[in-house]
Amino acid sequence: MKRADRLLVILVLAISLGGVRSVHAQSKTGTSIGQFMNIEPGARLAAMGNAGAAVSGGIQSAYFNPGAIGEISESVVHFTHSEWFADINYNYAAVAFPVSGFGTLFGSVTSLNSGDIAVRTVDKPLGTGERYSVGDTGLTIGFGKQVTQRFVVGLQVNYVTERIWNSSVTVLTFGLGTVYRLTDDDLRIGFALTNFGTKGSFSGRDLSIQYDANPNTNGDNGTLPASQWTGSFPVPVLFRVGMSQPLKLSEATLMTLSFDALHPSDNTETINLGLELAWMQRLALRAGYQTLFQEDTYLGLTLGFGLIGSLGDAGFHLDYAWADHEFLGGTHRVSMGVNF
Repeated sequence: MKRADRLLVILVLAISLGGVRSVHAQSKTGTSIGQFMNIEPGARLAAMGNAGAAVSGGIQSAYFNPGAIGEISESVVHFTHSEWFADINYNYAAVAFPVSGFGTLFGSVTSLNSGDIAVRTVDKPLGTGERYSVGDTGLTIGFGKQVTQRFVVGLQVNYVTERIWNSSVTVLTFGLGTVYRLTDDDLRIGFALTNFGTKGSFSGRDLSIQYDANPNTNGDNGTLPASQWTGSFPVPVLFRVGMSQPLKLSEATLMTLSFDALHPSDNTETINLGLELAWMQRLALRAGYQTLFQEDTYLGLTLGFGLIGSLGDAGFHLDYAWADHEFLGGTHRVSMGVNF
């Protein structure tokens, strides 16, 4: 390993250990909107503890690090469905295709929906007969480029909207990242800053009220139309540093180790760890641990597997991930992708 490569490794470890030492800083949990953007979409890396900033994972790595877009060398489509807590449905679709001499283009759609929920009030705790829903949507476009044989860079722009019944908020966020291959045996380091964007406030007819400007004055108009102001809230900015190392155990077996250190704007620092054992590039078993050292975390162990095959001239992958939650039970993700 060259001296410059060693210095990069030392820098990553220093940043990571510094984050662990400051883990007891004040938490800002619950202070940002757009939390659905923190749900990792790919089942492969979700099973590896969501430690994906430096893993060579193609389109599934683009969520963790926009720089990974530049490594995609063939057209690919990807779909994920997740059974989230309380029967909430999470769906994700992404597509990427390289443009010769230019780079790789990327696009994705994320959807989170609660389904219909009964409207309950103090006067009618069993329900008013009305139904409402909560829905979140994210639209992403991105671009990545292989700058050198060892270095890639990428950029994403996200249009994010959250809706609660008839009120909604919309924000624009950005992400950028790089991946650098340190050694010939594919020791990799990744840096990513995601969900950096504007603040947003809710608006809509659910916030409409009737207002009396002078409640102590007789004869004035006490039913003036007005709207409540909710204030502006930031998005959950996340800085992620990661490393990964594939190890060839035999001619047929490859083991990949991954490590991410995360610094979120609305929570304490944390570390994610991942492991993958792949056999004959056909079957993969995965495990990981997420939110290590995070204050008051309820997450932890992750497990999963993957199948890789071909359909004529096209290849496909099918992945499953399970993630533990101390009180709400586990979540399940299923991902499928086709490259051609």
